[in-house]
This record gives sequence, C-alpha cells and structure tokens, in this order.
Amino acid sequence: MPSRVGTDDEVRPWLDELGLPGLVDIHVHFMPQNVLDKVWSYFDGTGIWPINYRTSEEERLQTLRNLGVTGFAPLVYPHKPGMAAWLNDWALDFGTRVPEAVPTATFFAEPDADEYVRKALDAGARCFKVHVQVGAYDPRDPLLDPVWGMIAEAGVPVVTHAGNGPIPGAHTGMDVLAQVLERHPRLTAVIAHAGMPDYLPALDLVRRFPRVHIDTTMVGVPFSEAFAPLPDDWALRLADLGDRVAFGSDFPNIPYDYATQLRAIAEWEIGSDFLRSVLYFNPSALLRLN
Repeated sequence: MPSRVGTDDEVRPWLDELGLPGLVDIHVHFMPQNVLDKVWSYFDGTGIWPINYRTSEEERLQTLRNLGVTGFAPLVYPHKPGMAAWLNDWALDFGTRVPEAVPTATFFAEPDADEYVRKALDAGARCFKVHVQVGAYDPRDPLLDPVWGMIAEAGVPVVTHAGNGPIPGAHTGMDVLAQVLERHPRLTAVIAHAGMPDYLPALDLVRRFPRVHIDTTMVGVPFSEAFAPLPDDWALRLADLGDRVAFGSDFPNIPYDYATQLRAIAEWEIGSDFLRSVLYFNPSALLRLN
C-alpha cells in the first residue's frame, strides 16, 4: 500500500507511488454559472455544508489538473421540465472544449426526453446524470422507457443518484432503481454515492446486474460517516467487486478537501490493485478513455 495521502498537495506524489498516470473522476459538477449559483445557495442554506472549492470555472479546472485528474465527467441535472435539453447543449460543448472532460448529458421525465437524449447520444455524450431526488420524478415513468433503452443499447453509463441520502425523495430507494434495472438489465448504471445510506441494497444490485457499478462519491469520509456510516464489513464486501467500483468525488460541491475522499478509499485497505482499478482503470473504461 502507498503512504497516507494527507493534503491536496500530496495527491500527485501518492499517485506516483501507486504507479498511476493520474485520476479519472466520474462524478464532478460543472454547470452554467447561474445553475451552479443556485446549487451553492441550496448548500449554503443547510448551514452545515460549506463549498470547499468555490472558485471560478478556470480556477476549478486548474485545481483538478494540479490534483492529477486526467479525465472526468462534468455532470449536470435538471430540477424541472424544459431544462434538460439546454443543459445538454452546455455540457456537450463543455466536454468538447475542455481536454480532460468528456461530453455528458441528462434528462427529465417529459414527452420529448427520447428526442433530446437521442440527439445527445448522436453528438457523442459518454455519460449521463440522473438525480431522482432533485428532479422528484419517477424513473419508472413510461415516458423514460425508450430513454433507458437507448442508453442501455449505447452502453453509455448513467450516474444515478437514486438513494435515500441525504434525505429521501418521492421516488428514491434501491427498490425503485431495481425495477428500472429489471426492465433494462443491460443498463450501465453507476449508483452514485454507493446508494448512500442504502449501501448493502446497492451492492445487491451490483451483484444482480452485470453492468451496474457504484461510485465512491462522499462514501466513507468523516462528513458522511456522521449520518450514513458504512457497514463494519464494507471492505470485505467490496473485495471481489474491484472492477465494479469507480472513483467519484462530487468536486467542487464538497465540504472538505479532495484528498479526504482518496484517504477514505485507501483506508478500506483492500490493496493497491483495488486502488488502481477504482481510481483510474474502471472510470476510464466507463468513460471510454482507454
């Protein structure tokens, strides 16, 4: 195992110890500034969630580069109808003009979702984001059947926030996601936050469906452990799932530094091969970077 990574400045030397050329982060948020301002305002309103990287877009990109992030998915998501299509235009452009980013897209349960999702796929989208809690729509809505089907057929991953954390939504829960997967078993779903706080049901879905993964976003860090602690045997449960776990951070919307997430994963003590797969090779494969 490499030495402990303590601060952001220590991330690059730590990656060198692992023999990795960098990090690939499947769960990063870049958005139009007016949308990001609203997201930050929401977190500010909680009183417990300071945004650690509240800087300009260019400064945030440079921070990722300094950390050694060589590839990432800049995720966007709508909170109401009529929003997803123009978010997709923005995200597809961002993923084209920023060398480390991949083009991404999103959708909402609305009549034209299949049209703009097809357009996004044709334009080269390599990752989708679904936020069931924020969108407050039912992912089982029949309007979305052709959408899930297209994405499954394309083999493009969908980072899906469907767990009951930080607070339950009208249609959150691994039981709801399971019904989507039963209809579309070839879907490449990446369960955001490892299903937090429903970690074990999320792992059940990973074992049931061959294309389901979890991401590490906010998993095991002290902030999350205070309200959604991992099971004591977490490392044991992950030991044979090393190819189904992908690194995610939630940068920049995190109330701690980036190194904290890396340290949490390393402290599971599953081994260097596991770290190399999770931090680089698995997300690279999902985003088609190699």
